[in-house]
Amino acid sequence: MTTATTTLAQAEEALPTGSTDAVGGGRRPRRRRAGEDDDTRRINWWATALIAVCSLTVLVPLYLAVVVALKTPDQLVSGTGFEWPNPVNWGNFAEAWERTSFPQALANTALITVGSVVFTLLTSSIVAYALARNIHRPFFKGVFFYLLAALFIPFPIIMLPLVKQTAILGLDNQAGMIVLYTIYGLSLNVFIYTAYIRSIPIELEEAARVDGASTWRVFWQVIFPLLTPMNATVGILTCVWAWNDFIMPLVVLTDPAARTLPLAQYVFQGQFNTDYTVAFASYLMAMAPLLIVYVFSQRWVISGVTRGSIK
Repeated sequence: MTTATTTLAQAEEALPTGSTDAVGGGRRPRRRRAGEDDDTRRINWWATALIAVCSLTVLVPLYLAVVVALKTPDQLVSGTGFEWPNPVNWGNFAEAWERTSFPQALANTALITVGSVVFTLLTSSIVAYALARNIHRPFFKGVFFYLLAALFIPFPIIMLPLVKQTAILGLDNQAGMIVLYTIYGLSLNVFIYTAYIRSIPIELEEAARVDGASTWRVFWQVIFPLLTPMNATVGILTCVWAWNDFIMPLVVLTDPAARTLPLAQYVFQGQFNTDYTVAFASYLMAMAPLLIVYVFSQRWVISGVTRGSIK
């Protein structure tokens, strides 16, 4: 016993620091070098500071929008434009509320936006599921690339035929806008959904089919709940597009009572001048609901982007 213990001690002393202990079957802890901490990841403070400064530049136009909305026309033309108004003119918001018929325009925009988001989530996810699970077939692969090709078609090219067709079909109203946003967003949304659905293990569906679930039940009870991050991403993208879009409602809607917020705000654009103070007050009022929605849903959007990039 004494001889074995002595031999083991001599072998441990002979081994270099950090090497495998062949006698004891373990590994010695590596000696920490000077200046080395536990976290091996290093932070690039210069890049972090640059990103922070660039992010803060977004506050500059936002500050200008708020300042202009609180000024009178005389205060706007004097100074550099960055000065805080004294006194503050809150009447611009009341005037913008009346001149744009803000409640009616807000209701029209909300109706189109909510309808577009709901129909987009339902239709795009179903189409993407069918393509993702049958992409190996020539027909489905052709449909997938056909939808991708639609991303490269500018809207002005099809604008005039669109106006004629919507007038013939009676879709020059809010319902027609919901249909158009759902159809024109199909290409990008299917591309986003398909990449994410293909990352979902097929074994989940096979297990449900073994239990007797049909294709529709597999989609609604297995696949669709897993699409929550993608639903948030696609929903926010569609919401921002439908809420802020100007050109499509301009050429499609024919009833002045059905105009959306961007169209209602066009009243501030005159032939020879623009009422900037009231216009910026209207812009802030129109931006507030969408900003609130994004603040509460941004974590799902970021989660959807990160999950969709990893298979």
